[in-house]
Amino acid sequence: MELNDDTVLADTRRWIEKAVIGLNLCPFAKAVYVKNQVRIVVSHARHLDAFLDELDRELDLLRDTPAEQVDTTLLVHPTLFPDFEVFNDFLNVVDDVVAEHELEGVIQVAPFHPAFQFDGTAPDDVTNCTNRSPYPTLHLLREDSVERAVASGDDVDTIVERNQQRLLALGAQGWRELLRPEH
Repeated sequence: MELNDDTVLADTRRWIEKAVIGLNLCPFAKAVYVKNQVRIVVSHARHLDAFLDELDRELDLLRDTPAEQVDTTLLVHPTLFPDFEVFNDFLNVVDDVVAEHELEGVIQVAPFHPAFQFDGTAPDDVTNCTNRSPYPTLHLLREDSVERAVASGDDVDTIVERNQQRLLALGAQGWRELLRPEH
């Protein structure tokens, strides 16, 4: 199957709808998703500098756009970060970019990757799937939105623990089946 924008968007939306919302991995996601306040941007950057330019633009857009129009942004790059360790190391640069924009405490970045692996877990540990997405993705979140959502529901530790239990119950095969394209 050719990897074009339509494919990347369809795969990303399926992941959001079936995993993030469907398994309630992020209890805040459904409200903004159904209101079309989630911006999904497919990057075509050929190198890190160009990708950082796109990150700059998306941070500025999120800063300058009311949450009612765009609450959160997913910056997806289907090919630039095939190796999780490279992607993970790159997150330090992402944190620096957020600081350069003076957005610390305003916007946070959550990383997602097809091979995401939490420190201290085995690569095949199904609990890593809480941060696994079809393609390397930077999720730009407004801290105000996260704080409001947490204040109206469970704390972050409870959510993390519940997600791990859901994924353990689902298992690796169940995860693969969940995200399989329907044809």
